[in-house]
This record gives sequence, C-alpha cells and structure tokens, in this order.
Amino acid sequence: MQNLSAHPIGIFDSGIGGLTVAHAVTQQLPQESIIYFGDTAHAPWGDKSTAAIQAYSIKICDMLLQQHCKVILMACNTASAAAYELVKEYIGQKAMVFNVIDPVINYLREHYHGKCIGLIGTHQTIQSNTYRKKIDALNTDLTLKALATPLLVPLIEEGFSEHKIMADILKNYLANPELEGIEALILGCTHYPLIKKSIEAFYQQKIPVIDSSKVVAKALKGFLEYHDLCNKTVDTNKRFFVSDYTEPFAACAKVFFQDEVLLERYPLWE
Repeated sequence: MQNLSAHPIGIFDSGIGGLTVAHAVTQQLPQESIIYFGDTAHAPWGDKSTAAIQAYSIKICDMLLQQHCKVILMACNTASAAAYELVKEYIGQKAMVFNVIDPVINYLREHYHGKCIGLIGTHQTIQSNTYRKKIDALNTDLTLKALATPLLVPLIEEGFSEHKIMADILKNYLANPELEGIEALILGCTHYPLIKKSIEAFYQQKIPVIDSSKVVAKALKGFLEYHDLCNKTVDTNKRFFVSDYTEPFAACAKVFFQDEVLLERYPLWE
C-alpha cells in the first residue's frame, strides 16, 4: 500500500463535531492532506434512524472514494455505532476504514481497568449499546454508566456553546443519577469537545473528561505508521465539503484552522 501514502485522509461527520477530530488529526499528522465532509443538510444525525445514517454514510464514502482517500475516518460516534460494519463491507479493499469508538475502548482498557466510566452521547449512540457491548467484550472490571444527552448537538450546531442555556442544560444532564459515582467521563460525540471546559467545570476538574478526538487522532497515527501509509511528500492540502452552507460551520472551521476556510458545497441528494 506504499503507493497510497500520498493520498488524503477522508473524514466525515454530520456537521461541526468532526472538526474536533480533523483538527486533532492535523495536530498529530501535520504532513497529511485531509478531505473533510460535514453533512450539514441533515445534521444532527443523533435522532435519525439507523437506515438514514447508513444511507448518508455510504453516500459520503462514495464521494470520499472519488477523491482517492487512503483512509476514511468516520468522525462521528452515531455513524460509528450505526454504520461502521456496513461501511467497511461496502468499501472493501478500496480504502481503510477507521471509526471513533474502537480507539476509545482500547484507551479505556489500557488506562481505566476496574473503574466506573460515564458516557454521554446522542440517542442513537447510547441506544445502540455499542460502547457497552465492546466494553463487556474486554472481560475487564470496567463498569459503564451511559446517558443520552440529545439537546447538546443542536445547541452546539447553532452556536450556543458558550450561552447560559448550555450551562443550564449541562448541569441538568450531568447531575442525573444515572451518572452518579463515575470516575471518568467519555465524550461520546465528536461535538462535545467544543464544550469540554464547561463539562470539566461542572466536575470541578475532579474527574478526567476523555476527549475522544485526541484519542482517535493518536490511534490513527499509529495505524498509518503500522500500515506504512504515512505521507512522505511535502505537498499537503485541506479541503472542506458540506452538503449545505451554514454560518456556524464556517465560523467553527475558521477557529480550528486559524484561517478562512473555503467550503465546497456537495449536496448528497438534489
């Protein structure tokens, strides 16, 4: 696969959230080109059916394959839970497929043996029980307490991350008895690192808040090194596609990448 090393990394999400992963990837792998797709026309995905999420994911993967991506990173917990196996089967040998759940599970196995771990995410992610099944398969003493927090993504997408309403809703969610006694909290949605400081403030910095974007980026670096897929050329670029232009996405991309970002509109269906 050495001839694929100069090809870009494809990254997709329902919207803004995956930018946290894309940014972490560029920090870990500055020599890599990326192509990002945010399905802003259908965001958020957390309240969509499994069939709809699978359809969106396959359509986006077709586009990323047309861009000759060597790896497709599903930078969305909802898609990773609902569509990873289907996407992997659909893509076959055309590209490597990476999700955002398995690296976090491996991280828990290495660092949190015997601990009680909290998880917050979308309805789709929590109801899929994907995290619980994978943790149970580890045969460790890990205990998982999971809570769906469906209002967070729409508020983040609409630019309310710093608003008082976000603080009030976070307090309501995180004080839920379902999360009582946890010793660490997984941000089970790639949007949530955008409100990580508020979550840490709620816990008064007393429990670790696990940012999946950083864990995933580090795992992807190891994955590329293992498969000899690291880019060895000096030419790199970043391209950003959206299914519909939104101001919050443009503003967020600018913050992450410290410059004006050209958004290319690519409707999934017309």
